[in-house]
Amino acid sequence: MSRYYIDPFGCVKNQVDAENLMAYLNSAGWECAADAGSSDLIIVNSCGFIESAKQESIDAVLQWRGLYPGKKILLAGCLAQRYMKELPEILTEADAFFGVKNPAEIIKKVNSIFPAPDKEHESSSIILNSVADSKTSINSYHLLPGERPLLSLPGSAYVKISEGCDNRCSYCAIPLIRGGLVSRDISAIVEECRSLLARGVKELCVIGQDIGAFGADKHSGETNQGLPGLLGAISSLKGDFWVRLLYIHPDHFQPEILDLMEKDTRFLPYFDIPFQHASPKILAAMNRCRSQESPAEKYLALINTIRARLPDAVIRSTFLLGFPGETEEDFAMLLDFQEKANLDWLGCFLYSREENTKSYLMKKRIPAKTASSRKKIIEERQIPITEKNMRRFTGRDMDVLLEEKIGSDAANTGEANESFWLGRSFCQAPDIDGATVIVCDNESGKNLRAGEFIKCRITARRGFDLEAVKKTAACQVN
Repeated sequence: MSRYYIDPFGCVKNQVDAENLMAYLNSAGWECAADAGSSDLIIVNSCGFIESAKQESIDAVLQWRGLYPGKKILLAGCLAQRYMKELPEILTEADAFFGVKNPAEIIKKVNSIFPAPDKEHESSSIILNSVADSKTSINSYHLLPGERPLLSLPGSAYVKISEGCDNRCSYCAIPLIRGGLVSRDISAIVEECRSLLARGVKELCVIGQDIGAFGADKHSGETNQGLPGLLGAISSLKGDFWVRLLYIHPDHFQPEILDLMEKDTRFLPYFDIPFQHASPKILAAMNRCRSQESPAEKYLALINTIRARLPDAVIRSTFLLGFPGETEEDFAMLLDFQEKANLDWLGCFLYSREENTKSYLMKKRIPAKTASSRKKIIEERQIPITEKNMRRFTGRDMDVLLEEKIGSDAANTGEANESFWLGRSFCQAPDIDGATVIVCDNESGKNLRAGEFIKCRITARRGFDLEAVKKTAACQVN
């Protein structure tokens, strides 16, 4: 049996693509290898969003070629899609390239780089390659939810509800790579969620380039219920699970989703809203906000509305530093917004000049040293804000999704008096936020399993992380 190994890069949307590639390969008789050394094919699932990510993916190809000169290497993903014409000539270390438009075509591509593919692979590819255009494939290639391997943390899965983006931010290459917005059918998404829950998944992370725009591409005669309609359909599913919403453009935030969260607490009051900046001039140049009112005031009003409706709300955002034309005055506006917004979590990124984007030719570029200095100031100012906001959960009883057991060999063999687990509460998204460290005595920690919910009492905050103890009969709320 032929074996493949996937080396994943990029965002969680790219991760879902990798999972779909694995599903198609597995269905065609391939087997996923635990390491590259025991594989016949190494697939580098690349990122092509910014310069540093592109270089990381290219370096991976070069590294694997150096380690395994005789193996086949396939560069897949965003980088391959973005530079499909150029890469075959300049990156000869890769045997083939595969983009993001139609995951079902992976079998045909893989067969083409092996001199004598077996008949099982060949016949399977004929069936799997029946999907052609992007509008069809966005729904069809998710029709293997029961087979899609999950590369996410235990108990958690990402559900991609759309492909591409129509926002056209002036710095962003995503539309160049993935095209315009194509929303999946609500029925297909709900069926995927149902399948994932049946497999024991406890956390459904709803993702897209901008999930707030979901359904905006639907034309006359098609159902267009938008994000509120989709979430309403998901709420009809039975069971004890979380739904976490990620990546909502602030201009596309629909207050109706707050109504649903008030009624159904399985929809977590966790909001990932990338504001990117607060200066009207910079946001206009970014093609992010063209509102007549002050965007900072508009964004603060949105934050206040969310917190007024959902007092436990946790808000994450991202800021982009060093955009062309960003003056000290613009930066001061961002610092003022940061203080007033009191964000729970914040990620900062430096502007990357990407060819064929609208910002590529913009003048008044910011020196790298200046941009890095501003990023450092924002990050340092955010530390006490996040620590203070996480402290509010101490003394609370919360559900925690277990991820892995940690600690010494003695703890793992039961010789210690306590065991330790890593998990996450609703205020912590996978991979990007802090964790919850749970302390259990040997008796209460005996039957715990990764990917399950347990009741905990939060006892302390340590840095960005929370500490907790597993709830027992002797640890009830007074």
